[in-house]
Amino acid sequence: MRKVNYRKDKYGNDLSILGYGCMRFSRTGGKVDIDKAEQEILAAFRGGVNYYDTAYVYPGSEAALGEILERNHIRDQVAIATKLPHYLIKTADSMEKYFREQLRRLRTDYVDYYLMHMLTDVETWERLKSLGIVEWLEQKKKSGEIRQAGFSYHGNSDTFCRLVDEYSWDFCQIQYNYMDENTQAGRRGLQYAAAKGLPVIIMEPLRGGKLVNNLPGEAKTLFETYPVKRTPADWAFRWLWNQEEVTCVLSGMNSLEMVEENVKTASEAFVGELGTEEEEMLQKVVQAINAKMKVGCTGCGYCMPCPRNVDIPGTFASYNRRYSEGKFAALMEHFMCTALRRTSTAAANCVECGKCEQHCPQHIEIRKELKNARRQLEGPMYKIGRKIVSLFRLY
Repeated sequence: MRKVNYRKDKYGNDLSILGYGCMRFSRTGGKVDIDKAEQEILAAFRGGVNYYDTAYVYPGSEAALGEILERNHIRDQVAIATKLPHYLIKTADSMEKYFREQLRRLRTDYVDYYLMHMLTDVETWERLKSLGIVEWLEQKKKSGEIRQAGFSYHGNSDTFCRLVDEYSWDFCQIQYNYMDENTQAGRRGLQYAAAKGLPVIIMEPLRGGKLVNNLPGEAKTLFETYPVKRTPADWAFRWLWNQEEVTCVLSGMNSLEMVEENVKTASEAFVGELGTEEEEMLQKVVQAINAKMKVGCTGCGYCMPCPRNVDIPGTFASYNRRYSEGKFAALMEHFMCTALRRTSTAAANCVECGKCEQHCPQHIEIRKELKNARRQLEGPMYKIGRKIVSLFRLY
């Protein structure tokens, strides 16, 4: 098997450009299929993959990864990335409690890359600071129990850039792919973090497989008829690795075939590989996927900031996704990006002041379309979810 290429982290360590996302281990009888996961992890390891990403709340994932690394004696040859469930933190002691449990699950005495899981806004970070998170992280880094500290993020680029500046982070993790170039943290967030010296880890490079399995016919035809023959997954990964600001791309690999294909791509891809023609073809793919979009929003952000804190581009991105990728995907993204924040960014906040429409280059009837988006995205289930979040909110 070929070996993947590498890029450097903040301190000059080699990170494989392909990372192993451990959230999607295959399961049997409600438990991780440990033997199958072991075969796949070892295949990735032999292919040079040295970054393995898990989290406290991924059922069985940390324990499975820890067992596999221990019984194959490769713990010290790979980097473990896992995440603090800060949304469960009530006191300063809680940080230590969850961290100790994670070390036991992972069968290790240190974590290479430790993230604040789904850090949603600056207010959340301020709450953690009030509980002593900065001092706790610094103490853990000094002792070597945490080698590097970062955060993962879903949301708009403005808030992401603010979070980047809130602490001397060692790295960060964002959702990014050729469909999210101008939504979520987006290219702006990617470049902002990289300019600050932060390695950027990419999650959802295939949007949960939808950029492979749910492509419309026109998009499939564009790939199939292009002179250079590559799979849709291959194109999506190469688009990311074409950008020097991308350090490592996570893939939730749960078959040996997937591991082998991704390792092969990661052994060949390099910055600047895609030229103007390839980029134009991928833009046509985006247009084909978005053919059913309801709102012609480009995610430029000229309508922001909203006086009522509505995430207008994010709401329209989820609304369009409702018709291109399905209801569940759209509802999940909208909920993560609006309802999990300390201050809601939901469409329901709109008071129809019209300020946004004065600045929209696309001349979108934003107030009207927000009402339509609200009807599709913020129904009874969304409201129930908001109530549940408020019950468990610790601040």
